[in-house]
Amino acid sequence: MSGPAGFRSAFRRWRADRPFWGGLLLALGGAEILLTMKASMKVVLHVGMQGLAGYLLPVLMVLLGLLILFNPAQRLFYSITGVLVALGTWPTSNLGGFFVGLLLGVTGSSLAFGWLPDQEPRGRLRRRGGRKGVAVTGAQQAGEPA
Repeated sequence: MSGPAGFRSAFRRWRADRPFWGGLLLALGGAEILLTMKASMKVVLHVGMQGLAGYLLPVLMVLLGLLILFNPAQRLFYSITGVLVALGTWPTSNLGGFFVGLLLGVTGSSLAFGWLPDQEPRGRLRRRGGRKGVAVTGAQQAGEPA
């Protein structure tokens, strides 16, 4: 396995074993909120706890997004914590990074929460049905009525 094609197929296998898009969107949401925070650390320490929370919550979003990517077995805990932290950025971090980071975080957490590790990709389910766009359930394959 060498060259770009081998790397691409290895990355696809790695990506298929985890809620990739959910973790990526959650981490990007946290990064976007961090980029919208323009106050220096001196101002944050002077403002107090709410100023510190303005930086702490987006950092937690990035961390939770990375944890979803690299430890998908605990995705339920990370995604629930991620959506709560993303909603917590509403009052603490410029309305959640002007809504963009907040929406990315909530969407990514929802995708990670709904990801099922043992489910076949949708394309394979459609091809197995034989008819255009119709998926066949296990009961239909066994001859039972739908």
